[in-house]
Amino acid sequence: MPKITTADIKNGVTILLDGQIYQIIEFLHVKPGKGGAFVRTKVKGVVNGKVLDKTFRSGETLETVRVERHPYQFLYSDGDMFHFMHNETYEQIMIPADKVVGAQFMKEGSEVTVVINADDNVILFNEIPDHVNLEVTHTEPGLKGDTAQGGSKPATLETGAEINVPLFINEGDVVRVDTQNAAYIERVKS
Repeated sequence: MPKITTADIKNGVTILLDGQIYQIIEFLHVKPGKGGAFVRTKVKGVVNGKVLDKTFRSGETLETVRVERHPYQFLYSDGDMFHFMHNETYEQIMIPADKVVGAQFMKEGSEVTVVINADDNVILFNEIPDHVNLEVTHTEPGLKGDTAQGGSKPATLETGAEINVPLFINEGDVVRVDTQNAAYIERVKS
């Protein structure tokens, strides 16, 4: 396994800790007035999804896991499995539903990135875009005089996801959604 030092730590690096694969999602190099420097990180388990705070001494070596990212298209879900097709080779793969990240924001034909352990070709996880455009399929009608400064109301999107939207959003509108926190961003002009 390739090794890196704490100087090489950055967001997205995949490392091996206690026999488990983790991805670094946050890091901070700290140089205190007294004592040695260290790196404070937040890591997320690739398999179990657990988020841990981990601190490494400056210069410490870590084992990395070599990963490859491939573009795939979401084809369909049959309940237990999600089916994807590689955009270049047309090879189809299946990922168990409990391992799929952001399923509530994926519609058929949408692009995702599948991350694979390059050493043993095991599928680790998928990544969806940070923002997606989805149609509102159900929401209560807005009332005359509702403005952008008003409150919010629940809305169901074409994928079945539910988010809060401003009062002026109506059924049939297309909205941009932040997939990281399931939040409304803006109405998309057609």
